[in-house]
Amino acid sequence: MRHASLALLASVLAGCQTVPAPDGTKAEVAQATQSWVSAFNACNANEAAALYDSEAVLWGTVAPVVISSPIGIQQYFERACSSSPQPKVVLGEQLVRVYGETAINSGSYTFTVFPGGQPRQVPARYSFTYRKKEGRWLIVDHHSSPVPAPTASASAPARQ
Repeated sequence: MRHASLALLASVLAGCQTVPAPDGTKAEVAQATQSWVSAFNACNANEAAALYDSEAVLWGTVAPVVISSPIGIQQYFERACSSSPQPKVVLGEQLVRVYGETAINSGSYTFTVFPGGQPRQVPARYSFTYRKKEGRWLIVDHHSSPVPAPTASASAPARQ
């Protein structure tokens, strides 16, 4: 009886272990982010909005409020692309983590905007949270903010 209890306990504990996501799954999430970049760079608001879950939340780089409706997300991209020339984005560092049917991609990207027709680069940081739904990685939470300008205290060496 004791051996059966130990075997049962061992099998339960083995089921609780976290199994790292296969590299292919991380690549799928990175590709989902690349699809977002492609839709943004094409200024296709419909395509960009289709990458978000119906219950998604977007706190956009230039959004004054959090957006929590599909139509609000689409309108955000329509506004972002209403300038001429249209903005562009390039991905920087990506840190993808996958936890079953949920994934997070945190990193950096750089927007190029054209105020007054002149290009200006805006470095920003992002977090995309994805949920796998019907075989697709959909964005359920997207936060983006400009990288703050360095301050004198931030550039000073850390004290030991």
